[in-house]
Amino acid sequence: MRFNWLSEYVASTFSSIASTSPWRQLQQQVQQLVPNPQAIYCRIRSSSAEALEHVLIACAVYLLVCLGLYKLTFWLSGSGSHNDNNNAGSGDVSGDQNPNPEAGGLKQAMQSGLRLRSVRLPKTTQMERVLLITAHPDDECMFFGPLIYTLTQRQGCQVYILCLSNGNFEHKAKVRRQELWRSCSKLGIPESNIVLMNATNLPDDPYVDWRPDAVASLILHAVESLDIQAIFTFDRDGVSSHPNHCAVYYAAASLCLANLLPKDCKFYTLDSINVVRKYLSILDLLCTCFMSTHWCILNWKEAAIVRSAMKEHQSQMRWFRWLYIYTSRYMFINSMRQINLSDVELEMQIHDN
Repeated sequence: MRFNWLSEYVASTFSSIASTSPWRQLQQQVQQLVPNPQAIYCRIRSSSAEALEHVLIACAVYLLVCLGLYKLTFWLSGSGSHNDNNNAGSGDVSGDQNPNPEAGGLKQAMQSGLRLRSVRLPKTTQMERVLLITAHPDDECMFFGPLIYTLTQRQGCQVYILCLSNGNFEHKAKVRRQELWRSCSKLGIPESNIVLMNATNLPDDPYVDWRPDAVASLILHAVESLDIQAIFTFDRDGVSSHPNHCAVYYAAASLCLANLLPKDCKFYTLDSINVVRKYLSILDLLCTCFMSTHWCILNWKEAAIVRSAMKEHQSQMRWFRWLYIYTSRYMFINSMRQINLSDVELEMQIHDN
C-alpha cells in the first residue's frame, strides 16, 4: 500500500504520453498498416486478381508476338518452305520473284534489319558432307528432326547418321534397327548413309558410363572415312541429361581438344534448354531468334514429316511420347552453336570441377 504513489505516477505518465500528438499519429499509422483480418483478405484478393490479370495479358501478348514472328519468319524466307535449296543454306533466301517491287523492297529491308530467317546455318559449300552423331535409335527425329530435314533439302548435301548403340535396353535391338531405317527414310536419309554400331562396351543403358576414348575413336573413324565437313551432336547437357548423350559430347569434345579433327571439319552442338522452353513448341521462337546463332525452323507441314518419322519408332511410343511430339519445340525448332577450342577447354574445366 505504501507504493501506491509510484503506480499512480507511472499510470499518469503513460496516459500523458498517450495523449500527445506524435503518439496518436503512431497509433493511427499502426492501425492503417495492420487492419482487421477481413480487410487483409479483401486487399489480398483484389491484389491477386489484379496480378493474375496482368499475367494473362502478358501471356496473351507473348502468344501473339510469337505467332506473328513465326508467320513473319516464313514470309521473309520467301515461300515459307525450303524449296529454294541453293539459298536456304546460307540463310539468304530470296524467295519467289515478287511482281510487286514495293513488297519486295519491304521484304529486303526487313530481312536486312531484323535478320529473320527460317534457316540460319553455314553456307552449303561449308557443309556438303555432314555427320550427325546420336546415342540411340529415335534420337535423330526426337531431337534433330528439323536440322536433318533442313539439310536433306539442300542440293549437294549428304547427311550421314552415326548411331552409337543399337537400342537394346529392352532387348528390342532388331525392331529398333528397322525403325531407325524407316525413320531416316522419312527424313530423306538413304539407308547407305546410316552407320549403326553394335558395340558391347556401348550399351543402351543410362546406368552404364560410356568410355570417352572408345566413343571418340568411333567418331574419328567415321569422320575420316566419310570425309566429313561438319559434325552435329548433343551439348554437354545432352538435351535430356541422359548420360549416353553427354558421353557423346565429351568424346567429340576430346577430339577437338586433342586437335584430332580435320582442319576443315566444324563441330556444332544442339542447344539444351530448360524444361519450360522445351515444351513451348513454336512459342519458343522469340527466345531462339534472340539467344541463338544458328537455327532452323519448320512450318507445320514440314514438322508433320518429323512427327511421322518419330511415329516409325513404335516400340518407343508411350503416352508421354505422343505428348512430346505435339508440344516439344524440338519438333519445330533446332538451335545450334559452333564449338571451338576455347569453348571445349572451358566446359572441360567445368566438368572436372
